[in-house]
Parts: sequence; structure tokens; C-alpha cells
Amino acid sequence: MTIVAVFNQKGGVGKTTTTLNLAAALARSGRTPFGIDLDPQAHFSAIAGITAASGDDTLLSLFQRNRPLAELIRPAASGIRVIPSHMELSKVDTLFGKGYNVVNRLNASLRLEGLSTPSSPVLIDCCPLIGVLSLNAIFASDCLIVPISADHLSYKSALQVDKALKALEPVLKRRVKRRYLLTRFDNRRRMAKEVQAMLEERFGEEVCRTRIAENVSLAESPAHNKTVFEHAPGSRGAQDYDALLEELAAAGFFG
Repeated sequence: MTIVAVFNQKGGVGKTTTTLNLAAALARSGRTPFGIDLDPQAHFSAIAGITAASGDDTLLSLFQRNRPLAELIRPAASGIRVIPSHMELSKVDTLFGKGYNVVNRLNASLRLEGLSTPSSPVLIDCCPLIGVLSLNAIFASDCLIVPISADHLSYKSALQVDKALKALEPVLKRRVKRRYLLTRFDNRRRMAKEVQAMLEERFGEEVCRTRIAENVSLAESPAHNKTVFEHAPGSRGAQDYDALLEELAAAGFFG
């Protein structure tokens, strides 16, 4: 499984933080990961230190004129190769509709160009709603990571994601593999433990054993346009994302 999308329909749960730092952990392990920013807010791109001059330097040009993905790649200091986003990417839903060829465009391009390999895995940062962009990520992905901050609204959103994925199965002709990741976890809070218990009861082994703890370094690093490994390599946040990569690799993720 070398193409992994990070998605939840709720904002503020750690999607970009997880995509960025998991990709950085892969780069530290000697691989050359791709990070695809599919959120028009472009937070992943900005933190990685990459700015697209226009929508034409993003996946918008893939939809508009079938521009190869390889032409969009920008190297980041962290070792991640980034396909950046731009606010113009928000036009995709309006301009192109939701036909199969549109929502399968990223998948088709990734496969055609052969960009995803065990040594070059792809991570996709998604916007927090079901639309053309997130559907492209789901259609392309071998597996979905669903970050859930340790609160009840995030848990309810995870249930909505599960429902949406089940509805897509007849079209995809497969079950999308998924892992549920607890973020902003504070073991001292009763609510965090309650959410963990509910997730484990509902999703069983699909819940990651690794939990991303509430951590100052994770909160600070975006302000410096750095991954947590660049900002504070010895922090609890860096340790948690290293542990997450180890867990996912043992489960067959990333080749």
C-alpha cells in the first residue's frame, strides 16, 4: 500500500499535521515520499515551504489540460516532494462536475506515470468535505488514514466517513482499507479515554495503537514552516510520528 490519503470530514483534527509529519518520517527513513496537497487552503504546501504561483501549478492543470503530475513536483527542505495546492483548486467541483472520469483523474495519472513505489510512497492531504478533490484522493488511495481528535464530535465525524466509504464501495468495487488515528490525545482527560474506547469498540483493529499526544512542538512547528522533525526532533510529537510510521510499516503500508 503505497498511496495513502488522510481524510476526515471535520476540520481541526490533525489531517495536515499527520500528512506532513508522516511524510517527513518516511523521508527520514531513507525514502523519497510525495505529498499531494488537495486542500485549497494550501496549509500543507505552506508549511512545507512551497508556494504555487497560480492554480496552473497545482492539480487544477491536471483537470484542465491533463498536465503530467511530474511537472508539478516541487522539492521541500524536509525531503518531501510536494505537489502544491492553491485557492484556485476550489474551482474543480464547479468546473468539472463529479463524473467517474473526473473523480478518477488523480488515480489514473498516478498509475500511468508510475509515481508511487515502495521507495516513493504518496501521501495525500485532503480538504474536510466530500467533493471532487477528496473523492479523487479516495479513488487513488490504497488506504485511508482518518485522524480523530479525542472528542465526541470527531468520533461522530469518523462514523460519517465510514458511512461514506461504504456507499462508495459499489463504485470502487473494493473496500477501502482504513486506519483511525487518535490525535491531540491527553491520557489525563476522561473524554479522551471515552473516545478511544468507543473507537475500539466500533472499529476494532482498524484503530491505530499509536496515539498522537497533545504536544506543544506539533502546535508550534507550522508557525516556523517546518515539520516537527525539523523544529523539535527530540519532542514527543516527533516520537509519536516515528512510532506511527513503524506501526503502519509493520501492517504492510508503504511497501
